[in-house]
Amino acid sequence: MERTLFGEEHRIFRDAFSKFLQTEAVPNYDRWESQGKVDREFWTLAGRNGFLCPWASEKYGGSEADFLYSVIMAEEVARHRVIGFMLELHNDIVGPYIDRISNDEQKERWMPRIINGDAVLAIAMTEPGIGSNLAGVRTTAVLDGDEWVLNGQKTFISNGQICDLVVVVARTDPNAEPAHRGLSLFVVEGDAPGFRRGLNLKKMGRKASDTSELFFEDCRIPAGNLLGEAGKGFYYLMDNLQQERLVIAVASQVEAEWTLGETLAYVKEREVFGKPLSTYQNTQFKLAECATQIELGRVFIDRLIADHMAGKNLSKEISMAKWWITDMNFRVVHECLQLFGGYGYMEEYPICRAFRDFRVESIFAGSNEIMKHIIAKQMGLSS
Repeated sequence: MERTLFGEEHRIFRDAFSKFLQTEAVPNYDRWESQGKVDREFWTLAGRNGFLCPWASEKYGGSEADFLYSVIMAEEVARHRVIGFMLELHNDIVGPYIDRISNDEQKERWMPRIINGDAVLAIAMTEPGIGSNLAGVRTTAVLDGDEWVLNGQKTFISNGQICDLVVVVARTDPNAEPAHRGLSLFVVEGDAPGFRRGLNLKKMGRKASDTSELFFEDCRIPAGNLLGEAGKGFYYLMDNLQQERLVIAVASQVEAEWTLGETLAYVKEREVFGKPLSTYQNTQFKLAECATQIELGRVFIDRLIADHMAGKNLSKEISMAKWWITDMNFRVVHECLQLFGGYGYMEEYPICRAFRDFRVESIFAGSNEIMKHIIAKQMGLSS
């Protein structure tokens, strides 16, 4: 299907970013997987080349680019299957919180570093035993003179090992009713006293993307590190979840397209009982089914990109896209790996890594079961 979203400037940017990944990420990816994190120098190079928060104001070093530049980067990272979801996390999830909610003094302090690669971002929401229930956050923040004192534990935090700034969700009003009204957001700097990084967690996939436990033990930060207003943290989070889930769906769609292309090339070359695997009816039917699902996903996601850029409230539709496209992506990689036979189980074949990497997408940014709950609620089916 011909896509009509992008112009010539977008094409030029896509080519430049693709070459950057081929030069700076692809040759290093096996080593990054082995060491469990991306080299810090990658972020510096990304900043120098204008690939960090390109939407940001020129005042702080950004390019004031439209959202399609973020879409392009999410698509190219997915197409090259490198660096997991780390760049999107920095650019399109955490960066917008600081840009939209912070005051002028905070922007002056943080945004130039975020854009030039001197400050890698993370966001700390999830806690042990809490999962998707943000209202159950137990980490506390208490104002003590001109400092906030944070105590608590976070887990599954992407970029946790290498981050320089982490947006932390903490409870400032333990008596708030309902409970989510007691949450606030804070920016904790990597060298803050009482802030400690725990294990770099071992995962099934996306092994180059560091994922950590974080601990706050009488962690003291300046009063000026409160992001926005106290008690409004939950609402700030909800405002940005639309874009977060859209970016995940965008990446997942491209991953499914890559998987199909990789498999089509393989079945045309691989011979079984003296004939190309592509000539067998089972192969043809399986790939026809995959291609149909992928085409449906492409039409839907491109429409949502355009609607999101137009400022529409798409909570229901993007919840639909997030669950359906991430599930579709894993169905496709499951069916396609089967066509590779034993070779698909070998690490030397990219589809093996894809199988383990793609599995998480139905879990993070709100599990797909949560997406269905949101849809049902919007349909008037849930209290």
